[in-house]
This record gives sequence, structure tokens and C-alpha cells, in this order.
Amino acid sequence: MNVLILGATGFVGRHIARALQAAGHSLVDGPRIDFAQAVTPAHWAPLLGGVQAVVNAVGVLRDTRRRPIWPIHASAPQALFEACAQAGVRRVLQVSALGVDGNETAYARSKRAAEAHLRALVRQGALDAVALRPSVVVGPGGASTGLFLGLARAPWLLLPEPVAQGRVQPVHVNDLAEACVRLLGSSPGLPGSVDVLDVVGPEVFTLERLIAHWRAAQGRAPARVAQLSARLSGWSARLGDCVPVSPWGSETLALLAQPNTGEVAPLERLLGRPPVSVRQWPQEAL
Repeated sequence: MNVLILGATGFVGRHIARALQAAGHSLVDGPRIDFAQAVTPAHWAPLLGGVQAVVNAVGVLRDTRRRPIWPIHASAPQALFEACAQAGVRRVLQVSALGVDGNETAYARSKRAAEAHLRALVRQGALDAVALRPSVVVGPGGASTGLFLGLARAPWLLLPEPVAQGRVQPVHVNDLAEACVRLLGSSPGLPGSVDVLDVVGPEVFTLERLIAHWRAAQGRAPARVAQLSARLSGWSARLGDCVPVSPWGSETLALLAQPNTGEVAPLERLLGRPPVSVRQWPQEAL
């Protein structure tokens, strides 16, 4: 199958691209697209000739002038989905995010907007599609993995209270990539609705416990941990908003402070096996 994958140079997209190629799919080359500008179907139509499926793995965490969240997460994907419908490219995989329902950050609202547009096109019978909603995606080379492993090396930690107690179901990036391969190997959507697939690992961790686990895997004694109060955490996040290169900010705090968990059974059925536990693989990244 000829697959156009968007975001193929990013952490998640790179692994999806490798998995698709290993499964025998052909990746379609095309010009680099500026998602901040590609907000009409006409921007996307030239890329879809000969394409049989599209995977969108583009995402940003922070809203900046150079990489504004709304066009990247909402307007450009919506235009892409319209272009796919017009070109007869029915199979679409949209890498969204877990925890966007009920979250009013710009990140969550923009992700929901893209999913809503995709759902409307599927109800019209124009597309077969799946929105994949991963929890925290981990693996060698991942920014979050690097951050957590770095924290795991510190003998003293001061963690924002909402983040320390935030619940996640970390999923290995290879399992997310394999899920995409499996979905493109069958009919990825059900008539009349968008399949929304939670992509989660088999265990729920608080972030504090996840960092402690990785510290133990490194052969280190337990760290001394203090928690920054919710009020001070909010202040620190607002300060982070003023530093564009920092991953820490109000959006990050809001996303990590709420449960980021889901049902593992659908992914297990798709893979034909349990997803990899974080306890099985940390040594590869140490």
C-alpha cells in the first residue's frame, strides 16, 4: 500500500514509518508541508496522487508564533481530511492524544476539533478512519523518556504536586507503530463512526512512581522527593510559558495533572498480545 505519513521525522512518526516499511508498505515522498499554512484542501491535493492511505502523526505541545497549535492540530488536518475525501483516499489514521476529552487547553481543544471533523466525514461515508489516542509514549529517543530518565538520575527531586500524582499508562512507541501497521492491514474504520483507539500500556503509574521505577532500574537508591504545592506549580508553569524552548508550561501542567489512562483490551486484541510493560524494557534506554 502507498502510504503518505505526515510527521515522519518526529519521534512517533519515525517509528511508524519504519514499521510500515518493514511490513512492506511504500512511503510516498512529497514536499515538506508547513502545517501552519496548509489549511485548505488545495494545499493537500497535489500530495495525494497514487496514495492509498494517510497517517497524520504531526503534533506540537506548545503554542508558538512559528508553530501555532490551532492550524497544526485542527485547521490543517481538517483540510487534509477533506482533500482525502475528495481524492478518494479513504484510509486515514490520525494520531491524537489520550485525555483530550473534558480538557480545555488549546492542545486538547484543537485535537478534539480534528477528530470531530474526521467523524463527520466518516458519517458521510467519505472516509474510513481511526483516531489513535496514546497515553505518554516512551522509548529511546523520545523527549518524555529523556526527561523522565534524567529525573531518575537525580538524588533529589522537587516535583509539581499535580504532575507527581498524575496517572499515566505509558505505552512503548513500537506498540503504537505496530498498531498503525495492523490498522492499515484491515479495514480501519467502521461504517458510520470513527474508531477511537486508546493506545495504552498494561499498567497505571503515577509519574512519581514511574520515575522511581526507572531510578531503581538504573541501580540507584530511592531519591528524596518533595512536592511543589498546586499553587506554586501553577506559578512555575506560568513562568515556563515565558520560555519558548522549555517543555514546561501551563499546557503541560494541565495535561499531566489529569488522568491519562484508558482501556488496554482493545489494543491487546489488535496486537494479538499484551502491549509491552514499562517494566520489561527500561534497560534498553538506560
